[in-house]
Amino acid sequence: MKTQIYKTKKLGQYIVFACVVLSVTFFEACDVLDKKPLDNISDATVWNDETLIDADITGAYAQTTVFVNEADNVVSANKSNFFAIYFINNVSDESKSASNFAGNAYRFKFGNLKIQGGLLEYWERPYNIIRVLNELLERLPNTNVSQEFKQKRIAEVRFLRAFNYFAMVKRYGGVPLITKVQHKSDPESELRPARNKEKEVYDFIISEAIAASKELPDVIGADDWGRPSKYAALALASRAALYAGSIAQYGTVELDGVIGIDHNLASRYYQESYDASKEIVSSARYALYNDDADKVKNFKDIFLKKRNSEVIFARQHDGSDKEVGGAGWCYDYFQCPYPNGWSNGNHDAPYLEMAEAFEYKDGSPGKIKEEFYEKDRLVTMDELWQDKDPRFFATIYTQGTQWQGRTLNYYNGLILPDGSVQQQGSYEGVLANGEQKYWVACGFGVMKYLDESKNNGDGSTAGIFGSKQDFIVFRYGEILLNYAEAALALGKTSEALDAVNQIRTRAGIAQLTSIDVDKIRQERRVELAFEGHRYWDLRRWRIAEDVLSRNMCGLKFILDYTTRKFRIQKVEKIDGATNTPLFRHENYYFPLTHVRTNQNPNLVENPGYK
Repeated sequence: MKTQIYKTKKLGQYIVFACVVLSVTFFEACDVLDKKPLDNISDATVWNDETLIDADITGAYAQTTVFVNEADNVVSANKSNFFAIYFINNVSDESKSASNFAGNAYRFKFGNLKIQGGLLEYWERPYNIIRVLNELLERLPNTNVSQEFKQKRIAEVRFLRAFNYFAMVKRYGGVPLITKVQHKSDPESELRPARNKEKEVYDFIISEAIAASKELPDVIGADDWGRPSKYAALALASRAALYAGSIAQYGTVELDGVIGIDHNLASRYYQESYDASKEIVSSARYALYNDDADKVKNFKDIFLKKRNSEVIFARQHDGSDKEVGGAGWCYDYFQCPYPNGWSNGNHDAPYLEMAEAFEYKDGSPGKIKEEFYEKDRLVTMDELWQDKDPRFFATIYTQGTQWQGRTLNYYNGLILPDGSVQQQGSYEGVLANGEQKYWVACGFGVMKYLDESKNNGDGSTAGIFGSKQDFIVFRYGEILLNYAEAALALGKTSEALDAVNQIRTRAGIAQLTSIDVDKIRQERRVELAFEGHRYWDLRRWRIAEDVLSRNMCGLKFILDYTTRKFRIQKVEKIDGATNTPLFRHENYYFPLTHVRTNQNPNLVENPGYK
């Protein structure tokens, strides 16, 4: 969107009042939006001016940080996401954080999600946003702006409000559904509302998304790119209903429905997800991006080419927004290999298990052959990764990857002609260690979304920090996988198989001849890797207690001086001998925390937190 973000003094007062009513801390939602107060503009003028109304809506978009970053609260009191954009990967089984600022992520990962909360919080911010959106919904019908403008913006606001509630319900379960502007004169029960049932929140999200889809435009023009279309709203319904169906199928109802959904409702939600997904598919508005015969480059370009055929809804970036109140985008600077990334680079290090999740082209499992680990065995990188799913090379970089005209070297140790291993210095001009400083972190880095042409050594702030790739919130590949999962749950096996095979054909690997839930989960794991889905998927399937409570591995490379081949070693317990990841049963829902329940005694805490 090109609308400038600014606020009037009058509107700023409304937002401050919202913070008082909700008994929450007022942070960037006011600070960012009130940067350019227009003190002399009357209330009537504001609500009858399309540009000023758009400023309100644009501010709400800017503050919906979860479009890009699920952990914007992790680093400091000002909620900067400067170091946190990849932490959603680190708390899953995808990767290990190699950042010096990963303390909260590690406490969270190793079972220390306690009553005080911590990483991935999203409570005060969305209620500030929802206050603004509720006021827009109350005011817009009575303004003197055009009917077309009203219709579009009301639908847009409903979409945005539903998205914020979805970000909350997937964290906490049932939350208070506030759908009108609160006033100090309201009854105490409305000023300090109790939690709605989880089912009620999901029903609200899905119904609002569907309603918005009927009013939003089919196509978004260039000037409005970044606003939701009809199909973005349907994509939200597709995702939210799939989550609700999973929770009904695999979860347990507790607190009289505040968390959990009745098992008998699973099919209903799967049907709603299926219907929303099918409407997107049948529209033929979107397609799997498949413009390049080179399958590796093609998959990379999904995330680098703006507005391509697969993108349904994306958060725009032009390289100038390093932080922006937690909604900024400095991806390259932390994900790039050394020396292109900040400090030692490679701050997000995929586990060996994530690398092995990518199958071979013929559809066989992607695990490294056991004979390659034999002590006297030397292998080339071509032998190690030969015929691997092209998405592996487009998603992960490792020893031997070509980057900006050079070869990345992750090896640690040099096998000399006499068979001994040199650990430091060099031998006959060959370094004993590769230049990638965080080789011990796993032996891999995240390639997805990286812009290889970007110069992260540029002396300007924007050049160093700001990335220009749009962050995709909804894409067609996810919709096909949602469609497949919902279809399978409804017994539509052939449709599920076809949807998954479309993904695999585009990837360049063998089609499946049969389908089951594990195969769909496997396909989601690799297709959507490092896009912020995996952690939430494991939770909604209720398998996180198993998957996220395992010791993970890395891969060590040792260079042979004579042959220039490598000895490889599996590094067990890569997170540390005493740091076993732990996901407890209660962690399927985050704690509301003592702070929030003390402020509002009507909020019941989630089970397991004391």
